[in-house]
Amino acid sequence: MKLVGICDKDTAAGLRLAGVKDLHIPSENAVKIWNQISDRNDVGVVFITEKIAEDIGKRLNDYRVINILPIIVEIPDKNGRRKDHVDYVSHLIKKAVGVEISKER
Repeated sequence: MKLVGICDKDTAAGLRLAGVKDLHIPSENAVKIWNQISDRNDVGVVFITEKIAEDIGKRLNDYRVINILPIIVEIPDKNGRRKDHVDYVSHLIKKAVGVEISKER
């Protein structure tokens, strides 16, 4: 299974350093890129910036409900975490383990 990134060019540099080789930087239509990736059967994890995930919107959320793979991990871009961010990875952990994972401040 491959790791894929859909992100801006700055975030792509960081993902490239982390070993993600299949990177997509949408110039206009992120939905088209998402459709191409979601049709593939060799992708295990998709790292997507929160801004691009918001641009894709309902299609991404609907895909999460129906499909198990790829796991979609929303990451902040260079501007930091968005205030309205929902942590879907924590939801997956809670669903699988039955325990809510949270970070104390």
